[in-house]
Amino acid sequence: MQIQLKKLGKKKIKIIDISLEKHPKTLRELITECVKSEVRRFNDSREDTSLLPFLSAKEIGEQAQAGKITFGEKENRQLADLNKAIDTAMLAYTDGLFAVFINEEEIQDLDAPIHLTDQSTLTFIRLTFLTGTYW
Repeated sequence: MQIQLKKLGKKKIKIIDISLEKHPKTLRELITECVKSEVRRFNDSREDTSLLPFLSAKEIGEQAQAGKITFGEKENRQLADLNKAIDTAMLAYTDGLFAVFINEEEIQDLDAPIHLTDQSTLTFIRLTFLTGTYW
């Protein structure tokens, strides 16, 4: 499944591939499955080490397009805690820090049933607050 990640005020849309362990029936389950997938990917990248890192010409070109060329070495090898990550994501959603859209329709109730298909467009939008207006 692919997820579109957007930030308000930015034109760039990041598309990531994600694999879900089970088919979510509610928004709460969808967020949980997405967090599980990303924590698994993050932890795998922390455990993956290379004895002799090098970059191919193709990798250098791809990284140059992104604006930063690096070997990808990670100083911090600490693994993410899955339960803490899920709790943080749920708190962020209930605090209104991001919105979730399925096929351009915003899903607001965490426990309302959702219907995803292979053709569904899933979008997460990170919301930002203007300084001084939230408090």
